[in-house]
Amino acid sequence: MTLRHALLALLSSAPMTGYDVAKKFASSVGHVWHAANSQIYPELRKMEREGLVDTRDVPWGSKGETKTEYAINDRGLQALREWQREPMAYVADRDPARLKAAYLEWGTPESAESFLREHISHFKAQRRQALDEMKRIEAGMNPTLVRRLEDTPEAAREKVTAFKRFAYEGRVLQAEAEIEWAERGLEMLEKLTDLPGPPADGVAPGGD
Repeated sequence: MTLRHALLALLSSAPMTGYDVAKKFASSVGHVWHAANSQIYPELRKMEREGLVDTRDVPWGSKGETKTEYAINDRGLQALREWQREPMAYVADRDPARLKAAYLEWGTPESAESFLREHISHFKAQRRQALDEMKRIEAGMNPTLVRRLEDTPEAAREKVTAFKRFAYEGRVLQAEAEIEWAERGLEMLEKLTDLPGPPADGVAPGGD
């Protein structure tokens, strides 16, 4: 998935100004694909140049100002369909948590415990956010999804909703696995506390 696909998916619910895209991105697709506003606006303009979205000026404010509204077109919808047909391109991991965990012996027991507790706290927040979003989906309170369903045939609405729910279920399971991993790490720390680690004033490999 790329930022482009995330933006096309968001615009498939309704036309939006760049401001609205950035705002709704953070509260919807941004839960699974982070992007800063400084990335979103240039990509929208690039999508316009490449013919994936249509634009028009719409009134903004009370002084006769206008803003650009972006609407996905047939070419953009085709790009979404082609993306879904492509095999998933998995990238090589860059996992700072596992990298740090692999070398906890170079810290103190206190720093190791702090790292693991922060990891648990972070993913508990992630889990809570995903569960809250699932509740909003079930209650019909997700504005982006509501707008998308308005233009979706009634027979297809359950499918659209089920896929959104499925994505957040994955986030919940992911967070729970991270919490369990860090809790196991805390248990391990208790068993290893009295074992020696590398000397604090040790000589670097190859040193004198």
